[in-house]
Amino acid sequence: MRLHTVWTTHPRRIMAGVAVALSVMGGGALAVANLGPDASQLPLREVLENVSSPLALSTPSKQPMVLFRSDVTRSNDTAESLLSRLGINDDEAASFLRSAPLARQQLLGRAGRWVSVEGDDSRRLTRLTARWSSDKSDQFTRWVLERGADGLTQRLENAPLSVSTRMASGVIQSSLFAATDEANIPDSVANQLADIFSGDIDFHRALRKGDRFSVVYESLQADGETLRAGRVVSAEFVNNGKTHQAIWFKEPQAAEGGYFSPEGVSLRRAYLASPLTFSRMTSGFKMRFHPILQTWRAHLGVDYAAATGTAVHSVGQGTVDFAGTQGGFGNVVFVKHANGHTTVYAHLNRVLVKRGQSVAQGQTLGEVGATGWATGPHLHFEFRVNGQHQDPLTMARQSVATEISAAARDAFKRQVITAKTELTAAASVQQSRAE
Repeated sequence: MRLHTVWTTHPRRIMAGVAVALSVMGGGALAVANLGPDASQLPLREVLENVSSPLALSTPSKQPMVLFRSDVTRSNDTAESLLSRLGINDDEAASFLRSAPLARQQLLGRAGRWVSVEGDDSRRLTRLTARWSSDKSDQFTRWVLERGADGLTQRLENAPLSVSTRMASGVIQSSLFAATDEANIPDSVANQLADIFSGDIDFHRALRKGDRFSVVYESLQADGETLRAGRVVSAEFVNNGKTHQAIWFKEPQAAEGGYFSPEGVSLRRAYLASPLTFSRMTSGFKMRFHPILQTWRAHLGVDYAAATGTAVHSVGQGTVDFAGTQGGFGNVVFVKHANGHTTVYAHLNRVLVKRGQSVAQGQTLGEVGATGWATGPHLHFEFRVNGQHQDPLTMARQSVATEISAAARDAFKRQVITAKTELTAAASVQQSRAE
């Protein structure tokens, strides 16, 4: 009661006294702390103890080395050179390769076969695996040469190819092949590009520096190794500022597919723009001074300069009406098409078809040569309608194209959406490379 009275009467004095007391106590504590020894001056003591590991450490045993290596066969390969390039030094294996009929036929002296090997630390062959596939097959062949307890044995297997897609793009600086080489695009894909757009682009005369292309194509693989390129799935070619697009599509009931524009119009016209994949036109459908007859006269066809042996293709489906030698034409092939149309392929080095034979568009008829009235290797090509000569380039552009059927229209539209997305991604490959 008295304490309460004092607090209510003199609160400020009591608070001041408490503060002084706390200050004194804090200073005393500080003084006591300062009396202690400096930690840096304390003596150091080193303690050593033997520690035994709970797990016994053993020296690892030496493991045998296994060699893995892959390469592609070359046209000049022998058994010894192939194995040596793969890191193998094995006389027994080389002798087996020389004596095995399949190895002699498919590997030695044959370019482009994927071969992988396994060997031991003395470079002796443990296993050799070779893989190959024909151009139009969806299967591949696997040949295995393996060392077992009884020596070297071989076995032959077939397995399905796996399919993935690849994207690429390029810019024309000089030629299509130079651009595709720069973009690491296989030659077979470059040939397909030229064939796909041959009805719209004259690859002999119309290419411009700065033209660009994008392509999505199949990559066919065997055991993870790419054997070859497959079909072009979609492509875009910008020629002289005009964009051409192609999408592969097969209607459900159709025997085979084809390439169509995004609007559903077939790019495969009745006639190709040229019977040669790549060449240079040296004389058009016009008056000219004949180099042999030394007179001015109408040139009733188109001449293409090309090396001897270059493949000559039929520009359209038809039947061989003549195949042989004829006057100034030399070795020549006449192909009869529908609607009274006939095409002529002259000065051939070799003729590869016979009269009466049915030929498909793009089928090889023969090879470029210089037979008949020719001053050098070239192809003379004519287009006749009911016997009357017409400009071949005009006839190719005017030929009729088919369209996607109404029943397949929705499925085709969905594929177009996918194709355009992929082509945009393919075009960015070139942009990224440029940056």
